[in-house]
Amino acid sequence: MRYFVEQMTLGLTNGAIYALIALGYTMVYGIIELINFAHGDIFTVGGLIGLTAIGLLGLDHASPALVIPGVVVVFAVAMTLNGLVGVAIERVAYRPLRNAPRLAPLITAVGMSFVLEGIIFLLKGSNDISYPNLLPSGNLNLGLASIGISNILIVLIAVVLMVALNQFIQRTRIGRAMRATAQDRDAARLMGININRTIAITFFIGSALAAAGGIINGFYLETIRFDQGFRAGLIAFTAAVFGGIGNVVGASIGGFVIGIIIALVAGYFQGGGQWSDVVVFSILILTLVFRPTGLLGMRVPEK
Repeated sequence: MRYFVEQMTLGLTNGAIYALIALGYTMVYGIIELINFAHGDIFTVGGLIGLTAIGLLGLDHASPALVIPGVVVVFAVAMTLNGLVGVAIERVAYRPLRNAPRLAPLITAVGMSFVLEGIIFLLKGSNDISYPNLLPSGNLNLGLASIGISNILIVLIAVVLMVALNQFIQRTRIGRAMRATAQDRDAARLMGININRTIAITFFIGSALAAAGGIINGFYLETIRFDQGFRAGLIAFTAAVFGGIGNVVGASIGGFVIGIIIALVAGYFQGGGQWSDVVVFSILILTLVFRPTGLLGMRVPEK
Protein backbone atom coordinates (compact mmCIF):
# COMPACT_ATOMS: atom_id res chain seq x y z
CA MET A 1 0.00 0.00 0.00
CA ARG A 2 2.80 2.38 0.88
CA TYR A 3 4.50 1.77 -2.46
CA PHE A 4 1.24 2.29 -4.33
CA VAL A 5 0.68 5.63 -2.61
CA GLU A 6 4.24 6.67 -3.46
CA GLN A 7 3.69 5.85 -7.14
CA MET A 8 0.35 7.64 -7.21
CA THR A 9 1.93 10.68 -5.57
CA LEU A 10 4.69 10.66 -8.16
CA GLY A 11 2.13 10.29 -10.95
CA LEU A 12 -0.07 13.13 -9.71
CA THR A 13 2.95 15.42 -9.28
CA ASN A 14 4.30 14.78 -12.76
CA GLY A 15 0.74 14.84 -14.11
CA ALA A 16 0.24 18.33 -12.71
CA ILE A 17 3.28 19.52 -14.67
CA TYR A 18 2.14 17.76 -17.85
CA ALA A 19 -1.33 19.28 -17.45
CA LEU A 20 0.05 22.83 -17.25
CA ILE A 21 1.99 22.26 -20.47
CA ALA A 22 -0.97 20.54 -22.15
CA LEU A 23 -3.16 23.59 -21.54
CA GLY A 24 -0.96 25.61 -23.89
CA TYR A 25 -1.26 22.99 -26.62
CA THR A 26 -5.02 22.72 -26.31
CA MET A 27 -5.66 26.48 -26.14
CA VAL A 28 -3.61 27.24 -29.25
CA TYR A 29 -5.12 24.36 -31.20
CA GLY A 30 -8.61 25.32 -30.12
CA ILE A 31 -8.30 28.86 -31.41
CA ILE A 32 -6.15 28.55 -34.57
CA GLU A 33 -5.97 24.75 -35.10
CA LEU A 34 -2.17 24.69 -34.82
CA ILE A 35 -0.07 22.15 -32.92
CA ASN A 36 2.54 24.44 -31.42
CA PHE A 37 5.45 21.99 -31.18
CA ALA A 38 7.65 24.78 -29.82
CA HIS A 39 5.54 24.84 -26.65
CA GLY A 40 7.68 22.24 -24.87
CA ASP A 41 10.72 24.45 -25.32
CA ILE A 42 8.75 27.48 -24.11
CA PHE A 43 8.25 25.40 -20.95
CA THR A 44 12.04 25.14 -20.63
CA VAL A 45 12.50 28.86 -21.29
CA GLY A 46 10.00 29.64 -18.52
CA GLY A 47 11.90 27.46 -16.08
CA LEU A 48 15.17 29.21 -16.94
CA ILE A 49 13.58 32.64 -16.54
CA GLY A 50 12.39 31.54 -13.11
CA LEU A 51 15.88 30.32 -12.23
CA THR A 52 17.35 33.67 -13.28
CA ALA A 53 14.80 35.52 -11.15
CA ILE A 54 15.63 33.31 -8.17
CA GLY A 55 19.31 34.15 -8.58
CA LEU A 56 18.69 37.89 -8.93
CA LEU A 57 16.51 37.94 -5.80
CA GLY A 58 18.94 35.74 -3.87
CA LEU A 59 16.17 33.41 -2.76
CA ASP A 60 18.39 30.34 -2.64
CA HIS A 61 20.13 31.90 0.38
CA ALA A 62 17.22 33.98 1.74
CA SER A 63 15.62 33.58 5.15
CA PRO A 64 12.44 31.44 5.33
CA ALA A 65 10.29 34.53 5.93
CA LEU A 66 11.30 35.96 2.55
CA VAL A 67 11.01 32.76 0.54
CA ILE A 68 7.22 32.69 0.14
CA PRO A 69 6.80 36.28 -1.13
CA GLY A 70 9.93 35.81 -3.20
CA VAL A 71 8.51 32.70 -4.87
CA VAL A 72 5.31 34.61 -5.68
CA VAL A 73 7.41 37.31 -7.34
CA VAL A 74 9.38 34.67 -9.28
CA PHE A 75 6.17 33.11 -10.60
CA ALA A 76 4.75 36.51 -11.56
CA VAL A 77 7.92 37.66 -13.35
CA ALA A 78 8.59 34.37 -15.13
CA MET A 79 4.97 33.90 -16.24
CA THR A 80 4.81 37.46 -17.57
CA LEU A 81 8.11 37.34 -19.45
CA ASN A 82 7.45 33.87 -20.82
CA GLY A 83 4.01 34.99 -21.93
CA LEU A 84 5.66 37.79 -23.89
CA VAL A 85 8.02 35.24 -25.48
CA GLY A 86 4.96 33.27 -26.61
CA VAL A 87 3.37 36.41 -28.04
CA ALA A 88 6.59 37.27 -29.91
CA ILE A 89 6.77 33.79 -31.41
CA GLU A 90 3.15 34.02 -32.54
CA ARG A 91 3.73 37.43 -34.09
CA VAL A 92 6.95 36.52 -35.93
CA ALA A 93 6.51 32.85 -36.84
CA TYR A 94 2.79 32.02 -36.95
CA ARG A 95 0.77 35.12 -37.80
CA PRO A 96 2.26 35.58 -41.30
CA LEU A 97 1.28 31.96 -42.07
CA ARG A 98 -2.21 32.07 -40.61
CA ASN A 99 -3.91 31.73 -43.99
CA ALA A 100 -1.25 29.46 -45.49
CA PRO A 101 -1.75 25.70 -46.02
CA ARG A 102 -1.72 23.85 -42.69
CA LEU A 103 1.62 22.17 -43.39
CA ALA A 104 3.49 25.50 -43.45
CA PRO A 105 2.77 26.62 -39.84
CA LEU A 106 3.28 23.03 -38.65
CA ILE A 107 6.79 22.93 -40.12
CA THR A 108 7.42 26.41 -38.73
CA ALA A 109 6.42 25.21 -35.26
CA VAL A 110 8.94 22.37 -35.46
CA GLY A 111 11.55 24.85 -36.66
CA MET A 112 10.82 27.20 -33.76
CA SER A 113 11.31 24.29 -31.37
CA PHE A 114 14.82 23.68 -32.71
CA VAL A 115 15.58 27.42 -32.71
CA LEU A 116 14.65 27.74 -29.02
CA GLU A 117 16.61 24.62 -28.10
CA GLY A 118 19.63 25.94 -29.99
CA ILE A 119 19.47 29.33 -28.26
CA ILE A 120 19.22 27.71 -24.82
CA PHE A 121 22.09 25.38 -25.70
CA LEU A 122 24.29 28.31 -26.72
CA LEU A 123 23.44 30.28 -23.59
CA LYS A 124 23.44 27.50 -20.98
CA GLY A 125 25.37 24.60 -22.51
CA SER A 126 24.49 20.92 -22.60
CA ASN A 127 25.00 20.07 -18.93
CA ASP A 128 22.30 19.82 -16.30
CA ILE A 129 21.83 23.06 -14.36
CA SER A 130 21.19 22.94 -10.63
CA TYR A 131 17.80 24.34 -9.60
CA PRO A 132 17.10 25.29 -5.97
CA ASN A 133 14.07 23.69 -4.36
CA LEU A 134 12.24 26.47 -2.52
CA LEU A 135 9.24 24.33 -1.62
CA PRO A 136 8.81 23.20 2.02
CA SER A 137 10.38 19.87 2.93
CA GLY A 138 8.87 17.19 5.12
CA ASN A 139 6.10 14.64 4.81
CA LEU A 140 2.44 14.41 5.73
CA ASN A 141 1.85 11.12 7.57
CA LEU A 142 -1.38 9.39 6.53
CA GLY A 143 -0.88 6.29 8.61
CA LEU A 144 -0.36 3.64 5.94
CA ALA A 145 1.80 5.98 3.90
CA SER A 146 3.24 9.48 3.86
CA ILE A 147 3.08 12.15 1.17
CA GLY A 148 5.66 14.87 0.64
CA ILE A 149 4.44 18.38 1.40
CA SER A 150 6.16 19.62 -1.74
CA ASN A 151 4.15 17.12 -3.83
CA ILE A 152 0.91 18.38 -2.32
CA LEU A 153 1.86 22.00 -3.01
CA ILE A 154 2.79 21.25 -6.62
CA VAL A 155 -0.59 19.62 -7.28
CA LEU A 156 -2.43 22.43 -5.47
CA ILE A 157 -0.62 25.14 -7.45
CA ALA A 158 -1.43 23.38 -10.71
CA VAL A 159 -5.10 22.85 -9.80
CA VAL A 160 -5.50 26.49 -8.73
CA LEU A 161 -4.05 27.69 -12.04
CA MET A 162 -6.29 25.31 -14.01
CA VAL A 163 -9.43 26.41 -12.18
CA ALA A 164 -8.46 30.06 -12.60
CA LEU A 165 -7.94 29.54 -16.33
CA ASN A 166 -11.29 27.78 -16.73
CA GLN A 167 -13.10 30.55 -14.85
CA PHE A 168 -11.27 33.17 -16.92
CA ILE A 169 -12.40 31.55 -20.17
CA GLN A 170 -15.98 31.05 -19.01
CA ARG A 171 -16.67 34.34 -17.20
CA THR A 172 -14.58 37.14 -18.68
CA ARG A 173 -15.07 39.18 -21.83
CA ILE A 174 -11.71 38.11 -23.21
CA GLY A 175 -12.61 34.49 -22.47
CA ARG A 176 -15.84 34.85 -24.43
CA ALA A 177 -13.87 36.39 -27.29
CA MET A 178 -11.50 33.42 -27.21
CA ARG A 179 -14.39 30.95 -27.35
CA ALA A 180 -16.05 32.88 -30.16
CA THR A 181 -12.81 32.99 -32.15
CA ALA A 182 -12.32 29.26 -31.65
CA GLN A 183 -15.86 28.54 -32.83
CA ASP A 184 -15.92 30.76 -35.94
CA ARG A 185 -13.13 33.25 -36.59
CA ASP A 186 -14.89 35.09 -39.41
CA ALA A 187 -18.12 35.50 -37.48
CA ALA A 188 -16.17 36.70 -34.44
CA ARG A 189 -14.45 39.32 -36.60
CA LEU A 190 -17.81 40.52 -37.90
CA MET A 191 -19.01 40.89 -34.31
CA GLY A 192 -16.16 43.31 -33.60
CA ILE A 193 -13.69 40.96 -31.91
CA ASN A 194 -10.04 41.79 -32.49
CA ILE A 195 -8.80 38.43 -33.75
CA ASN A 196 -5.08 39.22 -33.62
CA ARG A 197 -5.28 40.47 -30.05
CA THR A 198 -7.37 37.48 -28.96
CA ILE A 199 -4.91 35.00 -30.46
CA ALA A 200 -1.97 36.89 -28.92
CA ILE A 201 -3.65 36.70 -25.49
CA THR A 202 -4.15 32.97 -25.98
CA PHE A 203 -0.42 32.50 -26.67
CA PHE A 204 0.40 34.71 -23.68
CA ILE A 205 -1.73 32.65 -21.28
CA GLY A 206 -0.48 29.31 -22.61
CA SER A 207 3.16 30.37 -22.36
CA ALA A 208 2.62 31.81 -18.87
CA LEU A 209 1.18 28.51 -17.66
CA ALA A 210 4.14 26.70 -19.25
CA ALA A 211 6.47 28.95 -17.22
CA ALA A 212 4.64 27.95 -14.04
CA GLY A 213 5.12 24.33 -15.02
CA GLY A 214 8.81 24.93 -15.74
CA ILE A 215 9.40 26.49 -12.32
CA ILE A 216 7.50 23.73 -10.54
CA ASN A 217 9.43 21.11 -12.48
CA GLY A 218 12.70 22.78 -11.51
CA PHE A 219 11.74 22.79 -7.84
CA TYR A 220 10.71 19.15 -8.03
CA LEU A 221 13.66 17.72 -9.98
CA GLU A 222 16.17 20.30 -8.69
CA THR A 223 17.69 20.44 -12.16
CA ILE A 224 16.96 21.81 -15.61
CA ARG A 225 18.41 21.00 -19.02
CA PHE A 226 18.28 22.70 -22.41
CA ASP A 227 16.33 19.87 -24.10
CA GLN A 228 14.09 18.70 -21.29
CA GLY A 229 11.07 20.39 -22.86
CA PHE A 230 11.20 18.10 -25.90
CA ARG A 231 10.09 14.94 -24.08
CA ALA A 232 7.84 16.80 -21.64
CA GLY A 233 6.17 18.57 -24.55
CA LEU A 234 5.47 15.34 -26.42
CA ILE A 235 3.97 13.74 -23.32
CA ALA A 236 1.88 16.86 -22.66
CA PHE A 237 0.70 16.82 -26.27
CA THR A 238 -0.40 13.22 -25.75
CA ALA A 239 -2.26 14.33 -22.62
CA ALA A 240 -4.00 17.09 -24.57
CA VAL A 241 -5.08 14.68 -27.32
CA PHE A 242 -6.16 12.05 -24.79
CA GLY A 243 -8.26 14.54 -22.82
CA GLY A 244 -9.65 16.22 -25.91
CA ILE A 245 -7.57 18.63 -27.93
CA GLY A 246 -9.18 22.07 -27.72
CA ASN A 247 -10.82 21.25 -24.37
CA VAL A 248 -9.24 22.92 -21.33
CA VAL A 249 -10.78 20.59 -18.75
CA GLY A 250 -9.94 17.57 -20.88
CA ALA A 251 -6.29 18.62 -21.16
CA SER A 252 -6.07 19.00 -17.38
CA ILE A 253 -7.56 15.57 -16.75
CA GLY A 254 -5.42 14.05 -19.50
CA GLY A 255 -2.25 15.41 -17.89
CA PHE A 256 -3.02 13.78 -14.55
CA VAL A 257 -4.07 10.48 -16.15
CA ILE A 258 -0.94 10.26 -18.30
CA GLY A 259 1.24 11.13 -15.30
CA ILE A 260 -0.33 8.34 -13.24
CA ILE A 261 0.01 5.82 -16.08
CA ILE A 262 3.72 6.62 -16.50
CA ALA A 263 4.33 6.27 -12.75
CA LEU A 264 2.50 2.93 -12.50
CA VAL A 265 4.21 1.48 -15.56
CA ALA A 266 7.63 2.58 -14.32
CA GLY A 267 6.96 1.35 -10.80
CA TYR A 268 5.32 -2.04 -11.36
CA PHE A 269 6.94 -3.45 -14.51
CA GLN A 270 10.51 -4.58 -14.94
CA GLY A 271 12.25 -2.03 -17.13
CA GLY A 272 9.13 0.12 -16.86
CA GLY A 273 11.13 3.33 -17.06
CA GLN A 274 12.09 2.43 -20.62
CA TRP A 275 8.61 1.16 -21.50
CA SER A 276 6.71 4.16 -20.16
CA ASP A 277 7.26 6.19 -23.33
CA VAL A 278 6.09 3.24 -25.42
CA VAL A 279 2.88 3.05 -23.39
CA VAL A 280 2.30 6.82 -23.60
CA PHE A 281 2.66 7.05 -27.36
CA SER A 282 0.65 3.87 -27.82
CA ILE A 283 -2.13 5.69 -25.97
CA LEU A 284 -1.70 8.60 -28.40
CA ILE A 285 -2.05 6.31 -31.42
CA LEU A 286 -5.04 4.43 -30.00
CA THR A 287 -6.77 7.69 -29.09
CA LEU A 288 -6.28 9.12 -32.58
CA VAL A 289 -7.53 5.88 -34.17
CA PHE A 290 -10.54 5.04 -31.99
CA ARG A 291 -11.53 8.36 -30.37
CA PRO A 292 -9.94 11.31 -32.17
CA THR A 293 -11.96 13.79 -30.10
CA GLY A 294 -10.47 12.48 -26.83
CA LEU A 295 -12.26 11.91 -23.54
CA LEU A 296 -14.06 15.25 -23.34
CA GLY A 297 -13.54 16.67 -26.83
CA MET A 298 -16.45 17.71 -29.02
CA ARG A 299 -16.67 16.84 -32.68
CA VAL A 300 -16.86 20.04 -34.67
CA PRO A 301 -18.19 19.83 -38.26
CA GLU A 302 -15.79 20.86 -41.01
CA LYS A 303 -16.92 24.03 -42.76
